[in-house]
Amino acid sequence: MKIVSATDMVNKAHEGHYAIPAFNTNNLEWTQCILKAVQETRTPVMIQTSEGAAKYMGGYKMVVDMVNDLIESMGITVPVALHLDHGTYEGAKACIEVGYSSVMFDGSHYSIEENIAKSKEIIALAHAVECEVGGIGGSEDGVTSNGELADPAECKAVADLGVDFLAAGIGNIHGKYPADWAGLNFERLGEIKEAIGGKPMVLHGGSGIPFEQTSKAVSLGVSKININTELQLVFADATRKYIEAGKDLAGKGYDPRKLLKPGCDAIVAKAKELCEAFGAAGKA
Repeated sequence: MKIVSATDMVNKAHEGHYAIPAFNTNNLEWTQCILKAVQETRTPVMIQTSEGAAKYMGGYKMVVDMVNDLIESMGITVPVALHLDHGTYEGAKACIEVGYSSVMFDGSHYSIEENIAKSKEIIALAHAVECEVGGIGGSEDGVTSNGELADPAECKAVADLGVDFLAAGIGNIHGKYPADWAGLNFERLGEIKEAIGGKPMVLHGGSGIPFEQTSKAVSLGVSKININTELQLVFADATRKYIEAGKDLAGKGYDPRKLLKPGCDAIVAKAKELCEAFGAAGKA
């Protein structure tokens, strides 16, 4: 099996009232862990890269080849899509050319007119496109936004272009959620759902949102939930404990295969937990 269409799996999730987990990957080990978790839970998955992470791993084509090769070598039988997260206009076009099965064009920082114009061009080139309206809070690849509530009318204007799924700001943020976070704005989410005619929606900044809120978001049309920070945090925590316990100094504990194993195990466990929480486990 090779990388498959993201549209098909998101549409099935939308019809089945669950959400596809969209896990950002950062390296080879990260990708292996995600694939192990979804295979064991029988979960369709979207593996994502930011432009910065793809550059870190050696470029977009390197990522496509790595994911396809791992699917084959690991005997992965569940559907796997490869997605560009928060892509620029240029980045989205480059990923389409080398084989990403879907791209997100993030034109939320443009005027709505320019966002629409550029979105049209990307939609004409790609098999599956996600677009964003309303900035998502927090920081992503050095781009910082305080977050905002997307305008339902602007969401409709972008959705009507033919996007496959739409990301909209509803109080969600990237990174860690502060203690005084107000939570997701379900009233605005409901208004957007009505405005775009029930098209599948994407929840960015899914790390750390209480499961009761993600479940409610899914009931209102969210069919893809993005996760990055949560896996980074459990990986860092497990790795830190290994080193603080001095295990890297015992025998060949410094071997990267041993050094990284606790963090990798933590990624697998957390990813499996989220597959279950989003209702996607067993859907492959």
